[in-house]
Amino acid sequence: MSEVLKNRYEFVLYFDVENGNPNGDPDAGNMPRIDPQTGYGLVSDVSIKRKVRNYVQFSKEGQDGFDIYVSEGAVLNNKQKEAYEANDLKTKDNKDDKLTAQAYMCRRFFDVRAFGAVMDTGDFKCGQVRGPIQLCFSKSEDVILQQEVTITRMASTTEKENASENRTMGRKYLVPYGLYRLEGFVSAKFAQKTGFTQKDLDLFFESLKLMFDQDRSASRGKMSARKLYVFKHESELGNAPAAALFDLIEAKLINPSEPSRSFKHYELTVDKGSVPEGVQLIEML
Repeated sequence: MSEVLKNRYEFVLYFDVENGNPNGDPDAGNMPRIDPQTGYGLVSDVSIKRKVRNYVQFSKEGQDGFDIYVSEGAVLNNKQKEAYEANDLKTKDNKDDKLTAQAYMCRRFFDVRAFGAVMDTGDFKCGQVRGPIQLCFSKSEDVILQQEVTITRMASTTEKENASENRTMGRKYLVPYGLYRLEGFVSAKFAQKTGFTQKDLDLFFESLKLMFDQDRSASRGKMSARKLYVFKHESELGNAPAAALFDLIEAKLINPSEPSRSFKHYELTVDKGSVPEGVQLIEML
């Protein structure tokens, strides 16, 4: 059995998109998310977590301890009820029973162990769990171009329409190219509270590398994980500030006068000589 995590980690993932919408904004007609003041592209933490959940669900289907709590079409309160039934808990407001149910949820559901969850709704409350993995919003390395493309459909929706005369017009939104940077944190202290293990962490990093290959759609274009850098601390609380570690990694356009259209247009630099004592830099991709 894998041991509960004993080291603090930070990580940086670079991923890119070609001719796709990496994360639509429902408040802007599903156009690619941007920082309106700078024009830099954004991808929400929720979007990345969804892809990680899907990968774990596909790769560990049927294995104990790797169910997904926030899954498509799920009724979350019913899953909390299962925690009470599995442990033969009768009372709904007893503190000890709630903690027993919460421990069951952590053992059974990977995403509860990893990301935490608010499970204090409905009749079968399991409390709130803060997960050891926290993600920031991903941000593009440069200003992105939000492009609107007109599309047509040749078929008719109903028999009353004449397919040869009635073409359905539509819109697609895309980014010709964007390189995004995701920064994240892994707390050993919170891992110990949820039972998050080294095996779980290995699966999470595997998910970051392969999640886009299980999430293909025409609207998202071509999305790829490019580089994954992991900082491993010797101690539980860490040996250096996270911000200082993130500053060691940079991506710059080789030719800033030309628009970026490929990962090859960027140069990634890592200041390995400035990695503090007690921290190990691991390049996983």
